Amino acid sequence: MSFYFDPPQHQPGAPSADRKVLSVSDLNRQAKRLLEVSFPSVWVEGELSNVARPRSGHWYFTLKDQDAQVRCAMFRGSNIKVRFQPAEGLQVLIRAKVSLYEGRGDYQLIAEHMEEAGAGALQRAFEQLKNKLAAEGLFAEANKQPLPNMPSHIAVVTSPTGAAIRDILTVFRRRFPAMTITVIPTAVQGNEAAPQIVYALQQAQQLRGVDAIIVGRGGGSMEDLWPFNEEIVARAIAACPIPVVSAVGHEVDFTIADFTADYRAPTPSAAAEILSPNQIELNNSLLGHQQMLTRLMSQRLSVAGQNLNHLRSRLRHPGERLREQSQHLDDLDIRLRQAMRQNLHQASAQLADRRERLQKHNPAGKLERMATLQQQLEERLKRAISAVIQNRKQGLGSLAAELDAYSPLATLQRGYSITQSATGQIITSNNQVEVGDKITTRLATGKLHCEVIETQDA
Repeated sequence: MSFYFDPPQHQPGAPSADRKVLSVSDLNRQAKRLLEVSFPSVWVEGELSNVARPRSGHWYFTLKDQDAQVRCAMFRGSNIKVRFQPAEGLQVLIRAKVSLYEGRGDYQLIAEHMEEAGAGALQRAFEQLKNKLAAEGLFAEANKQPLPNMPSHIAVVTSPTGAAIRDILTVFRRRFPAMTITVIPTAVQGNEAAPQIVYALQQAQQLRGVDAIIVGRGGGSMEDLWPFNEEIVARAIAACPIPVVSAVGHEVDFTIADFTADYRAPTPSAAAEILSPNQIELNNSLLGHQQMLTRLMSQRLSVAGQNLNHLRSRLRHPGERLREQSQHLDDLDIRLRQAMRQNLHQASAQLADRRERLQKHNPAGKLERMATLQQQLEERLKRAISAVIQNRKQGLGSLAAELDAYSPLATLQRGYSITQSATGQIITSNNQVEVGDKITTRLATGKLHCEVIETQDA
């Protein structure tokens, strides 16, 4: 942009045909373009003054040092990213475009980014957000969820290539290899990390059977850990219906995520230690329970044996019942023989039918072979029948001997009964059934199918 002035020989106020006259608006507009082209983006440090925050959401302020000052504006779309509230006298660093407000002809800066200058800027932003969320109750113990006692599925929200995930997996493999671990990858550092962490938390909640979620990363500077100080991450953790363990950095590192999580682990390895059962301790506990159960079963069997001996001593004249059983066994033997003969007759009839069919087609050679095979099959069938009958006799004899030895049916005859669950297990205690269970009671004659409507202790 160039400006042309009249040569000195012209009288002030004298008209000239080649004089270019600008309006104030044109002059301010051209000056604005010059400034914006010459200074596309600058970083400026100074002290805040005359801070105004109207209802429009825009910020207007003056940036000054000991010798000069400049007016500044920061529009709503840019200032919502600022992590602290601007205040009078605060030293800040801004990235801005140099511009000019045409309405007043004021030279100004349009700020696009603002951060506190000097040491402690991040710490002040941390404290401001911490106080804000604490006032809302996000850190209250009443809102914390208890961690599961025996989790089986853990989701881990972290970088898939960092040291944290390696430490976590190492601890789980050592302490409880049966644990299911689902790693949901996310960035844990940089400007894009916070929304990715929030998205990963949402993905973890969609997994089936997740008992707890570990959110974290390895150590680093405060700037490195800053995504876990973002408000969106804190609110996502607080709203998660699944217990969340925060495991960010080292033991001395604290983030906003630590305060909103249901449990804060000093390191990622410690988070895995907290959520993983110790398989050695579990095995020892199971062994102790097994030994105790064995002792209780032995005691139960001993008492049952004593009761059985007592009942056996009270049995009188079981011969009649044994005779009935013997007669029943004879009847079964007769029916078995009849069934065998019938099967043999049917087999012979089928064989004769097939022989007749073969004769119709005159397969002489094949018939001769079939006849030989028939004879062999008949002999094998007879031997098999004899073996089956012999085995059945032996089995029936053993059953008769056992009935003679125990004769529980005589006990049923005196009014006792045997109660069994739907699976056939004998019920000896009301603790073995619940209201609504189907049970079967065997009497001396017949059975009763019942439903439990009430249980009572002795």
